[in-house]
Amino acid sequence: MNYAIPERIALTLWVGGMWIAGYLVAPMLFSVLEDRALAGMLAGKLFTAMSYVGLVCAVLLLLIQTRKPTPKGWREWRRGLLLVMLLVIVIGEFVLQPMMAELKAAGLEAGSAAQQRFGMLHGISSSLFLFNSLAGLVLVIFGLEPDTQRGS
Repeated sequence: MNYAIPERIALTLWVGGMWIAGYLVAPMLFSVLEDRALAGMLAGKLFTAMSYVGLVCAVLLLLIQTRKPTPKGWREWRRGLLLVMLLVIVIGEFVLQPMMAELKAAGLEAGSAAQQRFGMLHGISSSLFLFNSLAGLVLVIFGLEPDTQRGS
């Protein structure tokens, strides 16, 4: 079976969605809305939605990859990168986001330890998002299939 079209659709939806959400919509929310709390809440909802899109797409892409024989099997770097990207989503959505939500629910007073911890967690979350968006771009550029003529 030819999996090229479903792979391209899943990768486009996932990576394109990350780039649009993270580098266009979220900054626009903060520049247009005067209420930063509202902008943050909307951006958070957007990132949560994209995390679930990413989970579905990553699992789909990994399932498709398991159906295809490659000379290197799971050592092929594209499969490894997909696994790492999936792990990043799981950490971000199911570890970091609940911790951040708990801090926000308790209240973030300016200069408090809770606000500093929230800032640290937000920074880690942003770094993980940056990693995934760049890793996704690498997959878009190089594709999900090794180019046997190039030897990649």
